Amino acid sequence: MKVYLVSMMNAFILMVLGLWSFLGSENPSPISLIPIITGAFLLSLIRGLRYGSKPMAHISMVLTFLILIAMIVPFISALGHNDSAAAYRIGFMMVSCSIAIGFFVSKIIRVRKKRAKVNG
Repeated sequence: MKVYLVSMMNAFILMVLGLWSFLGSENPSPISLIPIITGAFLLSLIRGLRYGSKPMAHISMVLTFLILIAMIVPFISALGHNDSAAAYRIGFMMVSCSIAIGFFVSKIIRVRKKRAKVNG
């Protein structure tokens, strides 16, 4: 699967589950808008990913990694409050981000191997 497709799916997952979390809460916090905004920003970078823009690929990878790290505390909090629905939502977003990072890293490795093969 192509990296831009995985990133697009990750962005949609972040946006949909983030929106569900925001709208499904009794007292929604502006902090729960972070996955939605991040997903929208990742979607804006898809065209650059599709056509091989290195800066956009790096920005997407770093942003995906930062949102993964940022979800650790809410995940632990949801587990502590025995809120299984929130834990599943956040856990699914974390898995999605992890898979996207894996695809980014594998793409970087493939490009470097290809470059080394051509140069040496």
